[in-house]
Amino acid sequence: MKLPADNVTNLFVHRSAAQRYASARPYFHPRVIQRISSFTGLNSIDRAIDIACGTGQSAQALTALARSVEAVDISAEMLSQASPHPAIHYCVAPAEHLPFASSAFDLATVGLAFHWFDQRAFLAEAHRVLKSSVWLIIYTSGFAGEMAENPDFRRWAWDVHPSRFPTPPRRSLGVTAELVQPLGFTLAGTENFAHEETMTAKQLTAYLLTQTNVIAHVESGTISLAQAADWIETGVAPFFAGKPATMKFSGSIWFLQRGF
Repeated sequence: MKLPADNVTNLFVHRSAAQRYASARPYFHPRVIQRISSFTGLNSIDRAIDIACGTGQSAQALTALARSVEAVDISAEMLSQASPHPAIHYCVAPAEHLPFASSAFDLATVGLAFHWFDQRAFLAEAHRVLKSSVWLIIYTSGFAGEMAENPDFRRWAWDVHPSRFPTPPRRSLGVTAELVQPLGFTLAGTENFAHEETMTAKQLTAYLLTQTNVIAHVESGTISLAQAADWIETGVAPFFAGKPATMKFSGSIWFLQRGF
């Protein structure tokens, strides 16, 4: 469901959800950093900002390009789960109101979060804190609902699971020239990518418990965490036949360049 900005709920303020997120999310982010370097030619910059960094995976990966990273998230609970790093400074702030000076950064990244923002307000703020002609990278990755070893799993992932845990309201993820150009950015390119993660039934269950459709139900009290975990694991376990399986993920990267 897609709703206007004032109808989107922040689902990342709960400590239990942050703890699950920190322990069960795939660490695919270095793949994206490699693609950023290849597309932009960047390999060493002074100061970057990672916006909506969550539990810090994206910021950790960004240190491969940047000597200093400001990692920002609206949820103090998510940041409490981030691992310390000498090149990263963590800060609680909304994406639309960044507590930094104008023209402060050489690169900005947003991973798996743009659909939660007031997008025009965020783009205006990103334009303010970035230097002229530098890059804003928006990217996402999500579970494709497919298991390499068992195509029958797709029906459970696409039909059974969403019927029990519907997707909560969020904004559109579409990053288009029409959206970004009036706010001072050029959409210079888009890339799609895929990655596979080997998981057991328990590991897939743990991952699915980090998704906002499940978080929304658990944190609202309509189902307990234990009940949600049991329902998911009971549903997915038969597809694994007691062995790890290859789960398919896919994502996109949008390369935006700030104007003068």
